[in-house]
Amino acid sequence: MSFGLGGGLGIGPGRALRELGGTGDEGPLFSRRVVGRLLAYVRPHGLPMGLAVFTMLIASALTLWAPYLVKQAIDGPIAQGDLAGLGRIALLTTASFVSLYVASVAQSWLLNWTGQRILGNLRADLVRHLQQLPLAYHDQHLVGVTVSRVINDVAVINDLLSEGWIVLFGDLLLLVGIIVVMVSMSPKLALLTLLVLPLMAGATALYSRHARSAFRRTRTSIAAVVGGLAEDLSGIRVIQAFAQEQAAQDRFEVVNQANREAYVEAMSLSYLFLPTIEFLGMVATGAVLWFGGQAVTGGEVTIGVLVAFLSYVSRFFQPIQELSRLYNTLQSAMAGGERVVELLDTPATVVDRPDAREMPPIVGQIRLEDISFRYRDDTPEVLHHVNLLIEPGQTVALVGPTGAGKTSIANLVARFYDVSQGAVCIDGVDVRDVTQASLRRQMGLVPQDPFLFIGTLAENIRFGRPDATDAEVETAARLANAHDFITALPDGYATRVQEGGVNLSVGQRQLVCIARAVLADPRILILDEATANVDTVTEALIQAALERLLSGRTALVIAHRLSTIRDADLICVVQDGRIVERGRHNDLIARRGVYAMLYERQFVAQAQD
Repeated sequence: MSFGLGGGLGIGPGRALRELGGTGDEGPLFSRRVVGRLLAYVRPHGLPMGLAVFTMLIASALTLWAPYLVKQAIDGPIAQGDLAGLGRIALLTTASFVSLYVASVAQSWLLNWTGQRILGNLRADLVRHLQQLPLAYHDQHLVGVTVSRVINDVAVINDLLSEGWIVLFGDLLLLVGIIVVMVSMSPKLALLTLLVLPLMAGATALYSRHARSAFRRTRTSIAAVVGGLAEDLSGIRVIQAFAQEQAAQDRFEVVNQANREAYVEAMSLSYLFLPTIEFLGMVATGAVLWFGGQAVTGGEVTIGVLVAFLSYVSRFFQPIQELSRLYNTLQSAMAGGERVVELLDTPATVVDRPDAREMPPIVGQIRLEDISFRYRDDTPEVLHHVNLLIEPGQTVALVGPTGAGKTSIANLVARFYDVSQGAVCIDGVDVRDVTQASLRRQMGLVPQDPFLFIGTLAENIRFGRPDATDAEVETAARLANAHDFITALPDGYATRVQEGGVNLSVGQRQLVCIARAVLADPRILILDEATANVDTVTEALIQAALERLLSGRTALVIAHRLSTIRDADLICVVQDGRIVERGRHNDLIARRGVYAMLYERQFVAQAQD
């Protein structure tokens, strides 16, 4: 059943890029709102993150201590020929490196362990929110782009949340510690080292100015690639049927090249920036070696101080390089975080009221009370002051031209959307006053385009009642006329449905959908021309199954093939968002109105066939 807006093919990269919100140049470098929202996923993991911080502090202290031990060895035991003292310092140095190794491994394990849980929780919340968003959202957004949000964007965010901020804190702490130690050992040499920092700051400012938009474009372009690819794969049958493989390939090349260029631009900036930082570090090292050597010759510092100082200089620029790489992570995480938070903040327009109650057992009366409806505030009304009463157990058919509003009425009864005006009442209860789950548990749907999930046929039949027994599944299949074809398959009810149900015919998929509805035992049933896409033999099986399914239930049938609803209790002709005729088949034929004209056209067309 097509519960949606429809509206255009959306072919090519344009729709994906429009949906993603432009080229990615907009937005702040650092969003406190985005970071605050994302850090909420870190707080529940305070203990392992605290342990990671503790191991980071140990690793930083040991990193600072190791060069000092080398200085002590050179200026003490080595200069004095004290082998015993040298052995003690060597053992102490070895122990410090072993401890540094253990602390680093523990930190990495804790961060990865925590990171996977943060990643899982964030993705779970996104999927939960996506399930709560109304059909209007999913109608207007490409599936592939949404998948990219949940997979790709969350992955780069996790890099920052789980590890990035600890690396940032650790590197800053190490930098401060190294500066303090170098100043205490030789203020002159320390000043020489720090002279390159303004140059580094200038390079960083220049880099950040261009990197921000570049990394946003990478997030936008990869989502466009995923979105366009998902759309083309979903429509591969149509692409091949119209021999448009090359056109589809050309469209993909457009977004693929845009992604490639965005990534190359971002990485080129990184590959230029990081060697610049490394080069400045080498300049500082050379200056320390030259002036430090002169200081040793002049007796201002010892050889041990110079060796230790050179080691500290090397360590000084390592965290700066790490911070530069972390900046890349921050850029990607901010770009992805903006999109993820935007998705999380997308309001669910169809929500349960705070005082919503459980829907009582449904008897089956449906009343549409002067309803009007538009899909969005900026779109025209598609239904205008519709009134309709369906008594319990009645089968009411909605007929009319495409776009008349038939599906919109079914959408409102199932509360996939809320009315703009008026009320939809079931057994006298406004559907907005009860929880959506309790309402829909008592409703069934048989769509025009039957949808089956990947899994076994039995699992698909018991989709609405996961606790149903095998016997109940088989009974439902028999009532739906699906048992015979299922048992004829090599694996019977254990036959696995392939993606899109391509290993089954349309009619077979429809029979399984009817069996699913039979097993759910709904009080209200919505049918969207269940026989529209099947052959005459299968149509007879489906019609017989539907007659059993409709017995004793209230049914709302969207009908295009008018011969299938001749026995309906009430036929409503929908045109331009209004019910223009209503009555039984013979009465409407005798009236010689819109219904009679539609019926005669189909009768003539069938006779010509």
